[in-house]
Amino acid sequence: MANVVVRKEEGRSVPAQVVPSTDLFAPIRDFVEPFRQFLAPFGELRPFAFFPAFEIKENKDGYVIRADVPGVKEADLEVNVTGKRLSVSGKREEEKEERGETYYTSERSYGSFSRSFTLPEGSDVQHIAADLKGGVLTISVPKSAETKTKKVEIKGEQASKA
Repeated sequence: MANVVVRKEEGRSVPAQVVPSTDLFAPIRDFVEPFRQFLAPFGELRPFAFFPAFEIKENKDGYVIRADVPGVKEADLEVNVTGKRLSVSGKREEEKEERGETYYTSERSYGSFSRSFTLPEGSDVQHIAADLKGGVLTISVPKSAETKTKKVEIKGEQASKA
């Protein structure tokens, strides 16, 4: 699913760009929204699931995978490697509602999640490290020594005359 951003040009609509949507449940929420008043007696509608946002980048030493996991405890996270497959799973538990509290809205999502990534050739799976700080899980996947870039000296005519 993608969102199409449209711009106006001389009184007509022109498709400008396609922006991928990261919210898989937006169409369902858009469908349910007009009926929200009828569902109110059944309790507040909550987001469907907890999907942490991930980013993966490569640098000269390896790969860095970061996930936003606010409110997830270290004990509720698991990082596993099987062959070239890196799996990250965890859960964010719903806080217990205290007697006498009144919620006017509740949009936070809870639940379990699991993501898997295939690591590129040359990943040193024996030295993967994971760190959780400030609600951000950082996984470092170093490159093995034989896959790191090495600068090769070019010998030209100047070197052969000397």
